[in-house]
Amino acid sequence: MTRKQKRMLIRIFIAAVLFAAAFTTEHFLHPSPWLLLPCYAVSYLVVGGDVLWKAIRNIAHGQVFDENFLMTVASLGAFAMKEWHESVAVMLLYQVGELFQSYAVNKSRNAISSLVELRPDMATVERNGELLEVDPDEIAVEEIIVVKTGERIPLDGIVTEGNSTLDTAALTGESLPRSVTVGDEALSGCINQSGLLKIRVTKPFAQSTVSKILELVEEASERKSKSEAFITRFAKYYTPFVVLAAVLLSVIPPIVTGNFFNGAVWLKWVSRALTFLVISCPCALVISVPLSFFGGIGGASRNGILIKGSNYLEALAAVDTIAFDKTGTLTQGAFTVAGQYPADGTTEEQLLEWAATAEAFSTHPIANSLRTAYGKPIAKENIQDIQEIAGNGVQATIHGHVVLAGKAAMLQNQNITVPENIKEIPGTKVFVAVDHIYQGCILITDPLKPTAAKAIQEIKGLGIRKTILLSGDTEQTAKAVAQTLQIDEVHAQLLPQDKVQCLETLLHTQKNGALLAYVGDGINDAPVLTRADVGIAMGAMGSDAAIEAADVVLMDDNLDKLPTAIRIARKTKYIVIENIVFALGVKAVVLILGALGIANMWAAVFADVGVAMIAICNAIRTLRIKK
Repeated sequence: MTRKQKRMLIRIFIAAVLFAAAFTTEHFLHPSPWLLLPCYAVSYLVVGGDVLWKAIRNIAHGQVFDENFLMTVASLGAFAMKEWHESVAVMLLYQVGELFQSYAVNKSRNAISSLVELRPDMATVERNGELLEVDPDEIAVEEIIVVKTGERIPLDGIVTEGNSTLDTAALTGESLPRSVTVGDEALSGCINQSGLLKIRVTKPFAQSTVSKILELVEEASERKSKSEAFITRFAKYYTPFVVLAAVLLSVIPPIVTGNFFNGAVWLKWVSRALTFLVISCPCALVISVPLSFFGGIGGASRNGILIKGSNYLEALAAVDTIAFDKTGTLTQGAFTVAGQYPADGTTEEQLLEWAATAEAFSTHPIANSLRTAYGKPIAKENIQDIQEIAGNGVQATIHGHVVLAGKAAMLQNQNITVPENIKEIPGTKVFVAVDHIYQGCILITDPLKPTAAKAIQEIKGLGIRKTILLSGDTEQTAKAVAQTLQIDEVHAQLLPQDKVQCLETLLHTQKNGALLAYVGDGINDAPVLTRADVGIAMGAMGSDAAIEAADVVLMDDNLDKLPTAIRIARKTKYIVIENIVFALGVKAVVLILGALGIANMWAAVFADVGVAMIAICNAIRTLRIKK
């Protein structure tokens, strides 16, 4: 409980004691009203003084019609009509509701703000043989930092010395530690559990995983959903309307009934108008709807899913079609050479050497697998005129020979014949030509992720209408993956620009407000992630492109977080709808009863504070969404 909440609780307690004493004295001892008035007045000011001050301050700033104004007018009106105990009771229960709301909001905020603790205040850096504690912002790339057991890693880097296990729960939502040794990546925000590590910094703090996550969290509250925008507009027009309705309710009936000069009749209708005002407070909607979305975002973060705003959470709930990238999303992205098919006169060793040398400067996973399989040093000084042909392969001059390594289409575009029987072999293939003469083919495999098949079945079980695979790979390879995972539709041999065009076509086929999500690795797929209704970055820890381009970020390579994200979004939206329907329904009924004189001030308190507390309790359920 915060200091502000403790102060509010003390004020409520003092006011409740004074109110109970005055109420008991009034009903059992029947003293003079002038003796009771000071006790009720003090109780009222203790518990409602801040509401009065806020109403006055808001009126001075031109913000008249808010809940503080409504509560002030209604409670002071009741006080003026000598309904002292009802006036104090209304304010007392209102403040109890406010305390409960504050606690609920704080609980929701803690679910997200716990991520802020990822940022370490200090980092230990090794300089000139000494260990110095400095601010992480002051550490440069390539410097060596030292992380002791139990400390949080302050910056992204590569382990240069030591072995340990890292607690990644704060980033991924997973409790299982990850082992790291020399050469492995260590991300900021993880906790070093079992040994001293020396880490070479690869990114400045402003570009580290922690900074990107914190930036994302800070932006999340600024992006409102359609439901929140509706409630904001609703409250803007609703509050002046009910104030006007209350004024008319107190004036028109006495005039119509011919009791214009009858003070008792006036008091009766003024009392109804004041009750009408208390009932009409829109706090249940204004509080519970944003709180529901905030709780949903917090619940998602606990599961290692970062959602950039309630608008994206609401959009995810409306998704009925999901398109997937293949490499690194459905597959492990860990390519290995599975076979070689050299042409006549070429050995497997020569074929692999040409391909690995041509790809010497590439960072693509396929290039890495070729160099790993070759396993020998590559004389990069002998490589010239390197041209990367996006989505197709690479061309380079090696020892004066023009070498092509990539897809069959790239070779065929230069009139190089590729054997049809080789093209039909399933899998990813790298075709090699030297001086426009075909040299052979290298088969690359990329195993499916263990969780891919289960995740696809789970999202279909959630009612996702269609799953689609968008791949730059051959149609044969893409169809084989789709068949294994039971994906409904396949689009293959797509260059990055083709994926965007294909997604545009798919978006036009969506009907009845249903949305399309795209799941990619967030680096090569950034344009597609941006264009989709909901862009979901997969396995994006440490990827700047993923966090920038996507609307939803799954913080590790575990694809089963996708159905979890959909469940969270749908449950949050369902709770929001529940709160809107419940609050409007109860208020409509009690407003009518209040206008007819059937509902008294106590019913008004329930319609205001009671409905708000029930809606808030319902909103908190979004924090307890499990995997």
